[in-house]
Amino acid sequence: MGQIPQDESPHKKSKTTSIAPQTAKPAGHQSLLPSSTTGERKIEHVRLCLNEEVGASGITAGFEHYRFRHNALPELNYDDISLRTVFLERELRTPLLISSMTGGSAATGAINARLAEAAERRGWALGVGSIRAAVERSELAATFRVRDKAPGIPVIANIGAVQLSYGFGVAECRRAVEIAGADWLVLHLNGIQEVFQPEGNTGFADLLTRIERVCRELEIPVGVKEVGWGIDGETALRLYSAGVAFVDVAGAGGTSWSQVEKFRSSDPVRRAAAEAFADWGIPTAECIAEVRAASKRGALIGSGGLRHGVDAAKALALGADLAGFGRNLLGPAVESEEALDQALAQVELELRTAMFGIGAPDLAALRGTHRLIRR
Repeated sequence: MGQIPQDESPHKKSKTTSIAPQTAKPAGHQSLLPSSTTGERKIEHVRLCLNEEVGASGITAGFEHYRFRHNALPELNYDDISLRTVFLERELRTPLLISSMTGGSAATGAINARLAEAAERRGWALGVGSIRAAVERSELAATFRVRDKAPGIPVIANIGAVQLSYGFGVAECRRAVEIAGADWLVLHLNGIQEVFQPEGNTGFADLLTRIERVCRELEIPVGVKEVGWGIDGETALRLYSAGVAFVDVAGAGGTSWSQVEKFRSSDPVRRAAAEAFADWGIPTAECIAEVRAASKRGALIGSGGLRHGVDAAKALALGADLAGFGRNLLGPAVESEEALDQALAQVELELRTAMFGIGAPDLAALRGTHRLIRR
């Protein structure tokens, strides 16, 4: 598929489609997942995210509490709207991120490759799933090697922060970066998931000191993200003060990993207990506003339950530098290259149209708008 210019009107370039997770596959498309079930954790995670009700329940990402006041006279040409931005000194054609999702098996490696190719075509940043398995087992490294598929965009390697309490250090983080050919490393915080995960590690004591050491000694920017329960302003400020280069709030309202692990567990007590955490976390919109209030200049990614480009516009207007999408892209990625490309194009179209609707010609104007109001 050819490169699609990112500063031209996307409604002239491609069709759009829903970015909701896909459950039915059109004839002629072959899923990247194997037809038989396996015990591989990464494939199991993908299957559950596609086929089970693993979204947060009783809590939303919070974007419905905000709306844009329409500007009937925007005084700009739609085709002149620019999505270009700079994040951590890297230029991007869009302020959009494919969030860390998967890797670690042949099937999930193919998903990573497809995500990387699509991100490269459209100018999105790309995160890969936790590379811990490949650091420990070199035969899995190929499933995270995406640089050859995405030579021109920022790539984010990913390691669980808690692994710093279980023998991982700067050398292992450096190896993760080398495997992915990454520009940045993100350390993810997933304490609630680790409690319910059969293989979970819950040694979170003194973790900030270990994170600080990695930030100090690694040669590239290091960020910290949640996985779906959010990072508040106070925590973000502690992270920035420790040398963290960026924070991804990954707030509540999207995938709930306690619900994912509930489906994996054979322990009836843990399965029942996981249900109590279906509404746990801080809504994404609240996280973004709080972190930006705590740090005016800290690099900030807003992810967690974003449904479309209007949510992305709200995230950016609230103070995020990039807006991240995860599980809503997983179905299209598994389905086909075309489905994934259309899903990304739809987000861009919605984002541009929201900017047009308030008269914002670029991202600086969107971030400075007075037209985002709380309902």
